Parts: sequence; C-alpha cells; structure tokens
Amino acid sequence: MSIPPPPGPRGHYPQGPYAPQWGHPIGPHPRQAPLNGPAVAAFVLGVLCFVPAVGLVLGLVALAGIRKRGERGKGFAVAGCVLSALGLALWTLTLSTGVAADLWDGFRDAARGDGTAYSLREGQCFTTPGGSLQGVTYDVDQVPCDEAHDGEVFASFDLPDGRYPGDGEITRAADDRCYALQDAYAMDRWALPADVDVYYLTPTAASWRTGDRGITCLFGNTDEQDTLTGSLRNDAARLDPDQHTYLLAEGHLNRAMDEAPAADTVEDDLAGYRVWAGQVSEALREEIAMLDRRDWDAGARRPLAGLTGDLRAAQTEWALAAKAADADAYYDHYGKGYDLIVADSTVTARKALGLATTPPDHAGDGDGGGNDPGMEV
Repeated sequence: MSIPPPPGPRGHYPQGPYAPQWGHPIGPHPRQAPLNGPAVAAFVLGVLCFVPAVGLVLGLVALAGIRKRGERGKGFAVAGCVLSALGLALWTLTLSTGVAADLWDGFRDAARGDGTAYSLREGQCFTTPGGSLQGVTYDVDQVPCDEAHDGEVFASFDLPDGRYPGDGEITRAADDRCYALQDAYAMDRWALPADVDVYYLTPTAASWRTGDRGITCLFGNTDEQDTLTGSLRNDAARLDPDQHTYLLAEGHLNRAMDEAPAADTVEDDLAGYRVWAGQVSEALREEIAMLDRRDWDAGARRPLAGLTGDLRAAQTEWALAAKAADADAYYDHYGKGYDLIVADSTVTARKALGLATTPPDHAGDGDGGGNDPGMEV
C-alpha cells in the first residue's frame, strides 16, 4: 500500500530570486593616455639624423611633459634623445675632421654631369630654365656656342678656406677676379658686343658649409630677354702670332685705364688722378716696347709704326699729367694724351692685323671731365 503524500499544494517549489553576481558595472571603457607629440618628433629627427640638436631638445622636452601629464611616448622620447645625441656627435666629428668637405666634393663630382651648374667648364655655353643669370640656379642645359645661349663660361677659381665671408665679400671677390680674368679668354675687348657683360656663379652660405668654394665666371647678355649667339672666345689658340702680340701689348694700357680713380672729377682727387696718369704713362711705355720688339708682317709694319708714334706722344702727355700742378694743367695734358690713344692710327693698325675696328661704346670722348670709368683700347 502506498502512503499518500501529505496534504498541500502539489508541484515544484517556486523559484526564488536570482542571487547577486559580482562584476564590473556596465559603462564606458576607460580612456587611453594621449601620445606626446614632441616625443614622436624627437624620434623621427633622431632616425633621420637631421638637425640632431633640435631632436635632442625635443626629446628632453617630451620626457618632462610625459612625467608631468602622464602621457605616452616615453620610449619614443628616449630613443630620440639617444639617436639625436649620436647624430650630434657624428656631425661634430664630420665638421671638425673635414669629412664634410670630402662629402661635398663627392656630391659635386657626382653632380657634374650634364644639366647642372657644377658641370660647367671654360669654353662651354649653356641656357637656364628661365633665361636669367640672376638669383640661385642649379639646372642648366649645355648647348653648342653657335646656337642661342644665355651664358658662356670663360674662367673659374676657388676662394680660400675659412669662415663664410658674406655675400658682399664674395661678390666683390668675384667681381674683381672675373673682370681681370676675362682678358685671357677674350683678349680683344673691341670684339665684345656692347650688350655683353660679366656674370658669375658663386657659393651660397649653405653650400659654403659643405665645402663649396668655387666661383664660375661667364659672359651673358645684359638684356635678360635676349641671348648670345657664337663664342666670344678670342685667345692665343684662335689668334695668329701678330694678333696675339698686339693684344698682349694693348692689354697693358687696358689694365691701367681700368684703374681710373673713383672720384667724379679731377678737382675731387687731384693726387689720385696724378697717380693714375703715371700708371697710364708706364703702361704706354710697356706697350710701345712690346710693339717695337715684334717683327711684323710686311702689310702691318707701316700701320704699326704710325701707331707707336702716336703712343710715344701720348706717353709724354700722360707723364706731364702725372706732374700737373693743378686741375687745369691736368685736364690739358690728359685731353691731349687721351686723344692720341684713341687716334685713327689705332683703327688703322687693327685693320691691318685683321682685328675688330669698332671701338667699344663706352670708350668715351676724352673730355677729361673725370666721368669716364676707363677707356678700353
């Protein structure tokens, strides 16, 4: 027999409430600390070894900011400091041992292929992208000199080592040397067109720090909208012996005339003009001596004899100008001496030698007023 269940409701006991469960409250995720910008910059500069001093400073600033604000990027900052310190040491060693100059020489040698300003050599003609010879230039195109071109290289030289002398000093050095060197390349100044002048390529402050010392001298057109055609070279290799001797002799006078005093009038600097007149007289003596020593071709003997006669008379007048007691006496002898060195005998002699017979436009009229910067004959 079975025992009946006790009275009461049948079925399962009702389920009670769920037990509490421990856990994180539901809400937003915690924010990540920001990344320090200077730390990243320090790391990048350190890796590139570019301005390492700046990278080192940024790294130190970043470490201070990270400690203060709890930012991320300490690893970047430390790595940037270390790499920048190594880079700074390397740059110091490079500059102190002259390695930078060697690197610049290597770069310049590599750059001296076609199409760069560093590739230019004496006797080469070239064009520039904008046709200008002013400002900074690097890209050039070498072209045959019988084609239209912007410039023709006639000389180059290097400045001495040392601290960067400044733009003004470099320009003065280029001006003095290039104008002096032009005569070795273009000996006959009368053959230079009136619209041609001397230009130059010079180092910049940045290229100087890496060892660049070169100055390139060149002829260019004074009108940027115009070009040159044909080579201006006129040296011993392209002249016959008589022409070469004549131009060498004439060079003495040209260089002396270039040294005219800066004062506008004789009254402003009588002593300076006396010294200059003495230099011209001595230059004439040297020119006459060279012309007399030459055994000229038969067709040039008489014209050259006439020229030397005028030059002797001119030498006497310039010597008297060097001893002038006052400005009036100076003007008198200067005017006579000047007229004699620009006399027709010069043109006649040049014609007999097959040289240019048109005087330069800036030769002046010989009025002795002191405004003539120097005649070229």
